[in-house]
Amino acid sequence: MSHAADNSLTLPLPAEADTLALGARLAVVLRPGMTVYLSGDLGAGKTTLVRGLLRSLGFHGRVKSPTYTLVELYEISSLNLYHFDLYRFADPAEWLETGFREYFNAGSICLVEWPEKAEGLLPEPDLAVRLSWAGEGRQVEITGLTEAGKRCIETLKTA
Repeated sequence: MSHAADNSLTLPLPAEADTLALGARLAVVLRPGMTVYLSGDLGAGKTTLVRGLLRSLGFHGRVKSPTYTLVELYEISSLNLYHFDLYRFADPAEWLETGFREYFNAGSICLVEWPEKAEGLLPEPDLAVRLSWAGEGRQVEITGLTEAGKRCIETLKTA
């Protein structure tokens, strides 16, 4: 087994319910201060994954992709969870103009859709989640890129 495989996990997601369930599993392992990149084509399931995560954390309101607002804040007990969607960015410098950098702190979890739109300016992720089409369903590859991220992968593998 290669070293890279030790810090990554690939799973099939044949139905939407599987993507929601994975979101719930992620909710258990994420900790304040973590950053998660969510990559994949339009319709690959990024927002569905976030919905499953938020439901598991006890949020029961509407979860929508923040394509037009750029960020949605979910205050869940003592946690601030920020869901970013950078799809509409035409230039990475737009990230600097938003003032969002302050949201990446020890008391927040930040989930970033379309992180490549602000490449080189975002904080490094603890976890990189890539959703892709697989037949009628999807598959996900989750990679731990920091010690905290690698601990998440280990927990997900044993849960």
